[in-house]
Amino acid sequence: MLSLRGKDLVCQQAVELVTAYLEGALSGKDRRRFERHLSACANCAEYLEQIRSTIRLSGAVQADELTPEAREELVRLYRRWRSG
Repeated sequence: MLSLRGKDLVCQQAVELVTAYLEGALSGKDRRRFERHLSACANCAEYLEQIRSTIRLSGAVQADELTPEAREELVRLYRRWRSG
């Protein structure tokens, strides 16, 4: 996990912590620092909401609703992500 040093987060650190935040994996101290950054940074707050929306919407898609091309693209992206 990302090492958090110093009092305030910068945007790059906040972006790297979004998944851990959503999974409840941050310590109390790091969660408070993350939320403090969000309260002062509209861009990071918007990014967090975009990720939440993506999770919500992607969970609603059923495999049989996807075209064969869309399924192939998702598999290709997943494989590329796993190999990187």
